[in-house]
Amino acid sequence: MSAPQGTAAAGGFTARLKSALVGDPTARFVYVNNFEVERVWGRDEPGLPGAGLSFSSATVNRIEEVGVLLADEHDVVVLKDAVDPGYAGYLTALGAADGVRLTVDRNVPSRSVTEDALDSPRLLAALRALADGRTYLMPLGISPDEERLAEAAGLPLAGPSAAVCKEVNGKIFSRELVDATGLPAVPGAVCRTVEELAAALDVHLVRAGSTMVVKESLGVSGRGMVVVEDRKRGERLLRMIERRAGADRRASVVVERWIDKQADLNYQFVVGRDGEVRFETVKTALTENGVHRGHLFPPALRPDRIDELRAAAEVIGKQLAVAGYFGLVGVDALLAADGTLYPCLEINARFNMATYQNRIAERLITDGRHALATTFDLRPTRVHGFEEVRAALGELLLDGPPSSARGARGVLINNFATLNAMFQAEGKPYGRVYAICVGDDEDDVRRTRQQAETLLDEMVAGA
Repeated sequence: MSAPQGTAAAGGFTARLKSALVGDPTARFVYVNNFEVERVWGRDEPGLPGAGLSFSSATVNRIEEVGVLLADEHDVVVLKDAVDPGYAGYLTALGAADGVRLTVDRNVPSRSVTEDALDSPRLLAALRALADGRTYLMPLGISPDEERLAEAAGLPLAGPSAAVCKEVNGKIFSRELVDATGLPAVPGAVCRTVEELAAALDVHLVRAGSTMVVKESLGVSGRGMVVVEDRKRGERLLRMIERRAGADRRASVVVERWIDKQADLNYQFVVGRDGEVRFETVKTALTENGVHRGHLFPPALRPDRIDELRAAAEVIGKQLAVAGYFGLVGVDALLAADGTLYPCLEINARFNMATYQNRIAERLITDGRHALATTFDLRPTRVHGFEEVRAALGELLLDGPPSSARGARGVLINNFATLNAMFQAEGKPYGRVYAICVGDDEDDVRRTRQQAETLLDEMVAGA
């Protein structure tokens, strides 16, 4: 495969990303979408009780298929398994997935795509053949595993070192950055020892009487987070952490006051190798018990609120550049019930789910339209092909060439592999479909989501 030439990647999100990271908007990126990279960053870090609980790793590891939506014509996406032929055809017709897809030699459901790739001689040979000085490995996030993959593939990483990525992705880093720069901060404290945690709980929980949230520095997807409503629960949590810590008394948590909210927000920007900060998007983040459940965009925010987030992005981006980071950044923010905007609860210096919506949103979701990025949790009792999903959704499925999809109302499927992943791996009746519902306003996209959920439930029930 020759290196990209011409203007194929001259505009759009991926071209801006390439320009910022490698100085070439037509470079070739090899996307490795290693979801929950925090598990690797946090391997040697002290954790909170119960932090390891999650839904099936087989499902998490197949979220990587969403990466096909980022690839331009000359890009490459590394996948754990081949894309369902019907789904591949659907994406092609939409103009949603233009890159080359390479699969690992053997898909082990419990392993990340990076771990599978490292154990794939055939794939590694194919990646080494791409080396031409303009091809880069672009992971979701960079850990030592991705550094090993870059070395084995003979391709440079498009981002900084794993050590830098781990440091800036910690909630401790985020909290200390907020405190140092004077950004509006939720009352709380950084705790690196059991003693510091005890002191923080005493100040905020016992004396102030506030409900507190204790967060692992490198927790992910709502795990590694404990809500503490009263002194008794605080003392119980402290005893459990003390037992886990042992003699070294280490902790690695942030304690923050619970804030009643109007909205959770997520905004994205890119920090270039030269330190330039380019703001990308802001969306309403939908969460359930701290777990990400989707995005709504555009957000219902006044222009001055968006300006505040843009200003915060400049502050945060400059500090990330000083720390040696360059790349995509997603920041979680909170608009409190009393109208206070907290612009930095957590920095995710990596791709997130919103990242994978950017390219397709630019192409298909026109100004004035609304979109709801969401999930459908289903209970399949057998493997389903994409054509069954197409038949179930019928006219509700956004389909056809980009010219017909622009301005249309309906559902765009942006990850199909997760529907069958857990059933294939463990024979359990659980599946998940990721989708973007598009319509005229927020009420419209929520109605569309409800209609789609009913149709998909009927599909699996009738299997």
